[in-house]
Amino acid sequence: MSGDIENRDRFLNHVAAKLGRERRSAGVTRPTWKHSVHDLVQAGQNHPSAEELLAVFKEQCERIHTTVIETSRDQLSAVLRQVVAAHGGGPVLTSAHPRFAELGLLPLLEEAWPREGVAVSVWSETSKRDNIAHAAAANFAVVVCDYALAESGTVVLTTRPGQGRSIHYLPTNALVIVPKETLFPRMTEAVEALEHAVESGSDVPASIHFITGPSNSADIEMDLVVGVHGPLQAFYVVC
Repeated sequence: MSGDIENRDRFLNHVAAKLGRERRSAGVTRPTWKHSVHDLVQAGQNHPSAEELLAVFKEQCERIHTTVIETSRDQLSAVLRQVVAAHGGGPVLTSAHPRFAELGLLPLLEEAWPREGVAVSVWSETSKRDNIAHAAAANFAVVVCDYALAESGTVVLTTRPGQGRSIHYLPTNALVIVPKETLFPRMTEAVEALEHAVESGSDVPASIHFITGPSNSADIEMDLVVGVHGPLQAFYVVC
């Protein structure tokens, strides 16, 4: 169902008049900024290698109390099973991310875990109420990150069809798969990559989440509380 935006034309015409020009409906050109701070961050620095990025990522994850596990694509399913089993088992909630098939994880999600008594739910586009209920009940959320930021130990997760916001916040534990090619030095490079993806035709995400380790808050009297607005534990599996 589509709706109308009331008084849109009148409002835009009014804005254009206040700017002293005709209203524009096409031909908008991106401005050239005098200063591009994000380009200056890396000025004079060699771009780090994949090994250097991973070393920095692991060091930062230690500081934010996040477990990093390195593995191969062949052993990825076995590692996920071990982590989930060692921390209370299911229920598990996953997204409908296309990379699960690419990473060879569908046999684990659709056959092995259910056969072993681990309940697995997949985020559905058709049932918001059920999605939230599954997320709240899940012991683990298993997701694939879009980008990972080495300098802060942050994973970037975007909403997409089959992956809503609640999957990132309501489950007790977060198990994030980090493909090595998604590692970037810092936020500026990841945002630039996202921008290029959108310019190449990808949909603009409704929400972009920068998640740095498990939930921590010390807003009230500087007392650290874990789990206020996110998972109690975070596990990053780099493959």
